[in-house]
Amino acid sequence: MAEMKGEHSLNVSEVLPVSDTKLPKPKRVASLDIFRGLTVALMILVDDAGGKWQMIGHAPWNGCNLADFVMPFFLFIVGMAIPLALKRIPNRLVAVKKVLVRTLKLLFWGLLLQGGFSHAPDNLTYGVDMKHIRWCGILQRIALAYLVVALVEIFSRSAQDRDPPTQLSIFKLYYWHWLVGACVLAVYLALLYGVYVPDWKFTVHNPDSIYNGTTLTVTCGVRGKLDPPCNVVGYIDREVLGISHMYKRPAWRRSDACTENSPYEGPFKRSAPSWCYAPFEPEGILSSISSILSTIIGLHFGHVLVHLQDHSSRLKHWLLLGLALLAFGLILHFTHAIPLNKQLYTLSYVCVTSGAAALVFSAFYIVVDIWGLTLLFLPLKWIGMNAMLVYVMAAEGIFAGFINGWYYDDPHNTLTYWIQKHVFINVWHSKRVGILLYVIFAEILFWAIVAGILHRLGIYWKL
Repeated sequence: MAEMKGEHSLNVSEVLPVSDTKLPKPKRVASLDIFRGLTVALMILVDDAGGKWQMIGHAPWNGCNLADFVMPFFLFIVGMAIPLALKRIPNRLVAVKKVLVRTLKLLFWGLLLQGGFSHAPDNLTYGVDMKHIRWCGILQRIALAYLVVALVEIFSRSAQDRDPPTQLSIFKLYYWHWLVGACVLAVYLALLYGVYVPDWKFTVHNPDSIYNGTTLTVTCGVRGKLDPPCNVVGYIDREVLGISHMYKRPAWRRSDACTENSPYEGPFKRSAPSWCYAPFEPEGILSSISSILSTIIGLHFGHVLVHLQDHSSRLKHWLLLGLALLAFGLILHFTHAIPLNKQLYTLSYVCVTSGAAALVFSAFYIVVDIWGLTLLFLPLKWIGMNAMLVYVMAAEGIFAGFINGWYYDDPHNTLTYWIQKHVFINVWHSKRVGILLYVIFAEILFWAIVAGILHRLGIYWKL
């Protein structure tokens, strides 16, 4: 995501010049653009149709649904793009400046879009009470991972040989990246299992709740628990960010303990525990530290693309490592050692989602870059080449909010609502199917066409 339009090249083993002379633009890796486009399309799908389809939306707590692959896919792609982009900036100071500027841009857009300022697409107001601004979010997490991994890549360059590495020596060549990954994992696990979580209180701020204005207590007094109320991820966010700055509608509200309609949204049970009413930050501090691992793994796959020059060597490396990560993560989950959990960004979750990303990218690489069947995936390629624009306008609902601002008599009597109801829902006599098809055709395909037109005009939104 941080590399919305990077310099992707298939022939990337040449020695870099010492000067800052501008090089001719290389051929882009089409499979990476398509993978990025798929991930943006999935985000639109899960955001706008996930509430109606159980396996599309986020898992309420443990487990992994389609939506839970989106964030690690983004981070994996960011990691892959880093060596492809930075290889063309041999000057270390220039590279650091570029990374810092891009990080600040990501933070700005993250706060603007997910901090609470924008109320699109359904609410036509804007503005945020600074006492309740949400500091964390998708782009903020990507900014952190991008900053850390890109800086490690820049400052470890001098330790890298110029000799072409082999399947195994490439791990040694970039040992600094793996040391950083090991440190990140050690810090994460030490805090996750070692920090004591005391009892905590919060005040419900929800006009629709019977407990609005009531202060509730959650009993913990434990360490090493990975359940919703007493994990250290939430504890650190409450202490550092403040509970009023955390996400107000966490996925755990759809868990069995909270609602009769689980895994869908619904009224809380009368017996629902107090934590069901509490905020939780899915892109919080400790989980964002763990998410750096997804970007480091993606970085390694980018190094393979840079250094190994034949298709078979690349695919052998990617597939073996991807399958190993997937198997290791599933073993951790099904042996109940470490559960798959997106909210906590557990080690098993990192391994399973990174392994899945490796396999999906490898499949695209075979079909597109080896077999040359790019035409089949042109809509995804166009989205991937203008991913930031599509993310902001579609996934964050800015364009739909603009359209909804032009209503007739009632704010719900707009073009978007009319299309949903009369073109999709009424035709299929099903709200679930109608919404799903609306998202696929009126949002994803529409923005693919827009991105394709912009591509023809040479217009891209780059960070």
